[in-house]
Amino acid sequence: MNLLEEEIPVSAERESCSLENYLALPDRSMDDRIADARRKLGRSTILLGHHYQRDEVIRFTDFTGDSYKLSKAAAQTDARYIVFCGVHFMAESADVLAHEGQQVLLPDLNAGCSMADMAEIGQVEECWENLLDAGIAEDEILPLTYMNSSAAIKAFCGERGGLVCTSSNARAAFEWAFARAKKILFLPDQHLGRNTGRALGFPLGDMVVYDPWQIGGGFSAERFRSAKVILWKGHCSVHQRFLPEHVDKVRSKVPGVQVIVHPECRLEVCEKADALGSTERLIRLVEQAPEGSAFAIGTEIHLVNRLAKQYAPLGKKIVTLDDTGCLCTTMYRISPQHLAWTLENLVEGRVVNRIQVCDDVKYWARVALDRMLEVRG
Repeated sequence: MNLLEEEIPVSAERESCSLENYLALPDRSMDDRIADARRKLGRSTILLGHHYQRDEVIRFTDFTGDSYKLSKAAAQTDARYIVFCGVHFMAESADVLAHEGQQVLLPDLNAGCSMADMAEIGQVEECWENLLDAGIAEDEILPLTYMNSSAAIKAFCGERGGLVCTSSNARAAFEWAFARAKKILFLPDQHLGRNTGRALGFPLGDMVVYDPWQIGGGFSAERFRSAKVILWKGHCSVHQRFLPEHVDKVRSKVPGVQVIVHPECRLEVCEKADALGSTERLIRLVEQAPEGSAFAIGTEIHLVNRLAKQYAPLGKKIVTLDDTGCLCTTMYRISPQHLAWTLENLVEGRVVNRIQVCDDVKYWARVALDRMLEVRG
């Protein structure tokens, strides 16, 4: 029988196991329970883990990667239940890409993304109207959104001829857009947008930041008309913490260190780094480096620590760019207790914390994601 037909029977009469009872227990007490639930669920359930997840959770996952890679991987399986150990926008993307019959669960609904939350759909719609009122013709500008955005923002871009990009193909997405329009509205990460614009040769004067909390976005209509790239005032709370002085400090402390950072970092940090890259590229740079190499990595601390442990036997020295630590607190919300609660409820026939994107939003978000496939990068 096709696994998609093997739906776990759900009893509407039974209430879910109390999450509070799980949260009172220590992490390690969940290990055997998670493993047992996984065995009982079998191939009906797939676990996805983003690179920034804590080790106590990620060691149980079937796939590890960035959000788009994980969503695609899940959609290519016959699993009926997709448990996404990540944050809310990632689970939404998985639901958008999932095929009929698949359901996406997020172990903790409070696991959001500070960057994605900085662009609310009502604010973006108001921004668009303000730009049109400023005299920018609708056929002059295309909206592009980073993968780290809500499904509603992705749909907004899809419906207006734009697309979604990742940190790997942001430059190609800009080139795609400028072949079709004179201007770009880039959401929601100003740093990735600014770094991409500079990589394409745009001077900083050609880029302006739209602040949704300021009247009219914070600038005159003339300033928006003169800009080539309109950046949304958003950022990653982890990557914005890295500063240029961190680069100088680590170079003075670690001889021969290579500084590699995520392009969500500030322009001043990226300009001082030896290389920029998506999470996947940062991992490859470490993996492909010769034994004895030294890296300072500007990204989330769980990934940095995991790489340091993994490559220590090869004599590779890996440290965080900022030794005060840069934890993604929202990603950290997914705990072994939340995972055990989610899985054991499934075993008992209860689907908890399901993430569902409404059909209209799902359609246009899928259009924006499919357009990304036209982009090389």
